Amino acid sequence: MCWGDTAAASGYPKERRAQKKAVVFFFQHAIEIYSLHVDCKVTSRFAHTVITSKIVNRANESREATFEVELPKTAFITNFSMSIDGKVYPGIIKEKVSAQKEYDTAVSRGQSAGLVKITDRKLEQFHVSVSVAAASKVTFELMYEELLKRQLGKFELLLKVRPKQLVKHFQIDVHIFEPQGIRFLATDSTFMTNELTEALTKVQTETKAHISFKPTVDQQKINPELDETLLNGDFVVRYDVKRGATAGVIQIVNGYFVHYFAPHEMPVFPKNVIFVIDRSGSMAGRKIEQTRDALLKILQDLRPEDHFSFITFNSKVAEWKSSLLPATAEHVASATGFVQTLSAGGGTDINRALLTAVSVLDKAERLPERSVSMIILLTDGQPTSGESNVEVIQENVQKAVSGKCALFCLGFGFDVSYNFLEKMALSNGGIARRIYENADAALQLQGFYQEVATPILMKIEMQYPENAVERLTKNNFELFFEGSEIVSGTAFLMVSFLPLQHVGGLTLKEEANVREKEQVFQNQSYIFGNFIERLWAYLTIQQLLEKSVSAQEEEQKALEARALELSLQYSFVTPLTSMVVTKPTGQQQMELANKPTEAGKWGHRITLLKRAVPGGSGIGSSYSNVPRQGATPEAGGQGLASFQNKPHGPFLKGEAGPTTEMENNLFKY
Repeated sequence: MCWGDTAAASGYPKERRAQKKAVVFFFQHAIEIYSLHVDCKVTSRFAHTVITSKIVNRANESREATFEVELPKTAFITNFSMSIDGKVYPGIIKEKVSAQKEYDTAVSRGQSAGLVKITDRKLEQFHVSVSVAAASKVTFELMYEELLKRQLGKFELLLKVRPKQLVKHFQIDVHIFEPQGIRFLATDSTFMTNELTEALTKVQTETKAHISFKPTVDQQKINPELDETLLNGDFVVRYDVKRGATAGVIQIVNGYFVHYFAPHEMPVFPKNVIFVIDRSGSMAGRKIEQTRDALLKILQDLRPEDHFSFITFNSKVAEWKSSLLPATAEHVASATGFVQTLSAGGGTDINRALLTAVSVLDKAERLPERSVSMIILLTDGQPTSGESNVEVIQENVQKAVSGKCALFCLGFGFDVSYNFLEKMALSNGGIARRIYENADAALQLQGFYQEVATPILMKIEMQYPENAVERLTKNNFELFFEGSEIVSGTAFLMVSFLPLQHVGGLTLKEEANVREKEQVFQNQSYIFGNFIERLWAYLTIQQLLEKSVSAQEEEQKALEARALELSLQYSFVTPLTSMVVTKPTGQQQMELANKPTEAGKWGHRITLLKRAVPGGSGIGSSYSNVPRQGATPEAGGQGLASFQNKPHGPFLKGEAGPTTEMENNLFKY
């Protein structure tokens, strides 16, 4: 959340404008933020955030005010408006093609375009500017929604705080309602001081929590003598919910339901993992150093029952060992020495590297019968050696894998074809992720491995009676990792885990009464509208877009058409829609906000064009770093459905790790 008047309108000489960012807080802001309120309501993991900023132009001439909000990539913007001297200028969500035509027409008349763009691996930025007359007031309001994804045993709500000036009325309110019960709750901040801690309050009951951060102007100051703000960084809320050894928790509102399933205290499958590492010339320097650092730490995290190996490649493919080895101390020590020798040079033969990895898995002997096989590919470039046609590579790899293992693709930097990696991963039971080139790239690699290091279920299928549900979202999952969560839906649940071999089956039962469940959410101040219905739409759109990545052309069009229909119906800015923001007459401007995507399939950010308005204040840049482009929401494995108001008997089946005795009588052997 950041605002600023522009350098060109500030009265500074041209040669001093570049210095203004460093000294801006020593001067009175012409554009003053006198109120900033962030209100976030989290109901059963689904977060609805409203950011309201009120500004006034203290100058005696028009100035440009820039409204910037950094929001999570996984969020969908749902509404934006500007109120200028009492008149409201709303954002209108339209189909992207028609919005683009409207934008192109505006550009041809010399008007400007706004945008949403990437700031880092977790965030993207909403940005809009407007000319404000002397003494006039403007209220900006932005709304967005997101499902908090459980990773490594916790949910995380991230709010980026960057007002860039002292704010008289500054407040953050986070309300959490979790009917399961809140197991733990913590807040963290990159800018917190002892003085600011006094402005933070936290009230928690069994199922609810309210976190309030309301610093005074004096508490916001870095130094009592200077009007410079401390508020510049992350404000994070982390929590988890209480869980039992049951089939999960079912919640129902207005004919829509959600079922949260996150088993715990279950045995972990041994892993058979092959790391396929790009050591081509483009990986030289910092990238290969960070890769070595990450692999050295990952080796220490391997479990003794795991099996592993390395394949490195440039224009040639090299196997560390001819077969997978158990992760004994001796083998890990040997691998550590190998990793420390990794160097970069040559071309990029992705095709042969992956086919070699599959071959090694196929030939492996004495692997645990009940284990999970996976290949983790790390590359920073395009295929330049051997087979270079990405479609042929995708076909070759899918044919070789044939459902025998999961393929995870990590794209290092922005020279990779992310769409190629994503399609290949999704077609082979895995996911793709971009690794951003910055100081913590090694931590990103480690973090990804930690997410997939503990598989506890595989080949899970949710089954529901056909006459009981409709518009069912994703209901089958290749793998489930400890610390994550599956979201699906029905009103009566029987869960059955079928092991790989002739070991006793595991059955979980959960019974729900529709009327009783709906009562939980009656008269709750934390609820925003039909939140479960909106959650259903949110998940459906994400899953349709994910599925379209690896679909054939005809099916792809149908999937995107359905996703577009839902995006418009529920007012979400998605990769298929845009928000058009109009401005007051005379400014000759309009803004167009698009959802960036990692693969760029629906287009990257639109370049911001600026043109001086006759009689206006001039043009300049606000006080913000220019972020990099390319972002997409992470599509998780969640499912949700609507249902008829009657009891039904769904079924979930899958395969679990080695069974251990459980005290809970819901487990049957």
